[in-house]
Amino acid sequence: MSLPYRQYDRAALDIQYNARATVADVAPLLQQYALQSQRARDTLPCVLDVAFGDHPDESLDIFPAACAGGDHALAPVFLFIHGGYWRLLSKSDSSCMAPAFTQAGAVVVALNYSLAPAATLDRIVDQTRRALAWIHRNIAAHGGDPSRIHVCGSSAGGHLAAMLLAGGWHADYGLPDDAVHSATVLSGLFDLTPLVHTHINDWMQLSPDDARRNSPILALPARGCPLLVSHGANETDEFKRQSADYLAAWRERGYPGAYVDMPGTNHFDIVLRLNDVTAPITRAILTQMGLPAASGEARA
Repeated sequence: MSLPYRQYDRAALDIQYNARATVADVAPLLQQYALQSQRARDTLPCVLDVAFGDHPDESLDIFPAACAGGDHALAPVFLFIHGGYWRLLSKSDSSCMAPAFTQAGAVVVALNYSLAPAATLDRIVDQTRRALAWIHRNIAAHGGDPSRIHVCGSSAGGHLAAMLLAGGWHADYGLPDDAVHSATVLSGLFDLTPLVHTHINDWMQLSPDDARRNSPILALPARGCPLLVSHGANETDEFKRQSADYLAAWRERGYPGAYVDMPGTNHFDIVLRLNDVTAPITRAILTQMGLPAASGEARA
């Protein structure tokens, strides 16, 4: 009997791509996303529900930098794209890192997008790209430097961040191909072909062609920016392989990329560590963005 993907049968693939099963109870972690993000909105200057498109889901929350970035009149921009397997969460769960990053001198932008199954993955990717185009054109009005946009995403958000790094789409959105200055992907999904054979396709409804078209590892750009890759310490083998393979493919093109080890974390709480300036991933991102930080734990 032939296996649907690598050494895995369908039951094994479901286990490999069931991120929730890697923690005892995901609910308290998701609650922390919401509570810490609400605290950021309550305590920091911010502009909420900024539309980047016509659909009600197409909006951003923007947190201006507490101070200008270094010698630049405008501050670097940290764009965060939430996960949730493309069907859960929103920008309201996605600004927990705003206190740390705005204090360090960055403008923080939390992105909202439509969710599956009401929205196809093609539509979600399109929304993400239109959001980046809006930010590139308009963020200077909020004190952000459009030439220094750092894109970060977790899980499905890591996939969407990598789709912003993909090549061949920028001209259609009026963007230069270096619109993303640097990027971080956390526990991302970069080859979607195995997902066709899992429970995830119950809501994603991906055809094999859909999966290939939306696999960042199959659409690497002609020019690559500095990239950081990380994942939770207790991720499944497939989540770890996805990150390792994407970083290897990136570096094989000659693009700068590094892995940041995050011991003691899981698929979900690694996001919460972004608000901890002592965390290796946070230090590495701040350093990559040219902001004051201790030297990171990135390794080549």
